[in-house]
Formats: sequence, structure tokens, C-alpha cells
Amino acid sequence: MITLLIILAGIVVTGILAYLVVNFIPRKLHWIISIILLALAALLVYKINFEIRKPIKFNNEKKERYAKVIENLKIIRDAEVAHKKVTGKYTASGENLIKFIDTAKFALTQTRNVAETVHTGGGITKEIERRVVDTVGYEAVRGSFVGKDYKQMMNIPGTDQKFKIEVGEIEKLAGLKAPVFEVKVDKGLILKGMDINLVKQEKEAIGGEEVRGEFLRVGSLGEVSEDGNWPPFYDKADNLDKE
Repeated sequence: MITLLIILAGIVVTGILAYLVVNFIPRKLHWIISIILLALAALLVYKINFEIRKPIKFNNEKKERYAKVIENLKIIRDAEVAHKKVTGKYTASGENLIKFIDTAKFALTQTRNVAETVHTGGGITKEIERRVVDTVGYEAVRGSFVGKDYKQMMNIPGTDQKFKIEVGEIEKLAGLKAPVFEVKVDKGLILKGMDINLVKQEKEAIGGEEVRGEFLRVGSLGEVSEDGNWPPFYDKADNLDKE
């Protein structure tokens, strides 16, 4: 829209100058007007090019900022998943989550079937198999975070603020509640200092190749989910590492 207005303004100004040159400016001064028109044309081309490139530059910088934030959100998610696996619940404390990674251990289990004889009454017995889970060892949770800067995961990159973890429970089935967690950050905070109009448009994104809504988020307080709301584009590096 801005680019179109610049072009229309340029056409109007050029028309006015042309009219003034023809009707009011002496011929011997036309060369000066020509120089002025060339300068205006160059300025117009520059402005048009600037307006065209502005959203491209915005998108590139936005993706760089988002990628850094998403990287920390992924580490927080992995830490919460590990915490739930060991303790059966999520935690709202980032400090405790870091301590958990440093000190906790996963139980290594082995499942086997054991034959048992049960009495069904009247002197009748039958053989059944019962599944038994044995703990065969332990593995440090920290081993799953090698190469990940989990000590800094609660810091929101590019800002002086920290992520806030929210936890809760939702009724998954009648009478059955499931623990949930959510970590989110306003896009406006991540994109602070960038073009206000483009930031506003970004916060109204509806999905596709863009992050939907006003926040970058992982987990949910409204449903049982440990996923993030970013598009697959931001997970390409993770997928390559798994191959």
C-alpha cells in the first residue's frame, strides 16, 4: 500500500513539474529542471526499492529471532517431558527444572512375562501370565541434554526477560485428569524495535508457513499437548540430526 502511494505521489509531482516547466519556466533553465527531475526519479526508485525490500528484510530477521527463541522453548519442553517421566508431573519453576536436569536419573526398565498358577475355586487352577516390570539400572537425565544450553533455557533471547512456565490439569476423560504445561512469549517482545506495522501484521498471522497468533508457544493449558505452535520449517535442523 505504501509503495503504491509513493508511485502515485511521484506521478502527480512529475505531472505538476512538467506543467510548470512548459508554461512558466524559461527554456534556458530547462537543464536545471532536468537535473531536479532526475534526482527526484532516483529518489523515487530508491523509495520504491526500499519499501519492496522492507518486508523481505523483516521476514529474514524475524525468522532469525524466532529460531533462537524456539530453540530455548524446545529445551524447556524436553526438560518438562523428562520431569514428567520421572516424577509424574510438570513443574512451574525454571530453576527447579535446571536442577532436575543436573541431578535426576531415568529408571531403565525391562518388561517380562511371569507364569502364575491361580485358583479359580473348587480345586480348579489355571495358568496365567503376568507382566512384570523390573528396574535394571539408572541413566542421568543430563545425558539427554548434551550440547544443549539448558542452563540458559529460561532466558528469552534478545531480551532481558525470562520465560514463565504455567502448569495445570485438564479433564481428559470423565474423572481422569491429566497434567499440562504451557510456555509462551508475545511476538511483540521478540520483534521489539522492528517496523511497527509489520509487527502488527505478524501478530495477526493465521498459520501456514507463519507462526499463528500473537504468541510463540509450546505446550497448552487447554489440551494435552507438548507441541509448539511454530511451522515445521523451524524443526528442519532437528529432523536432519535424527537421520
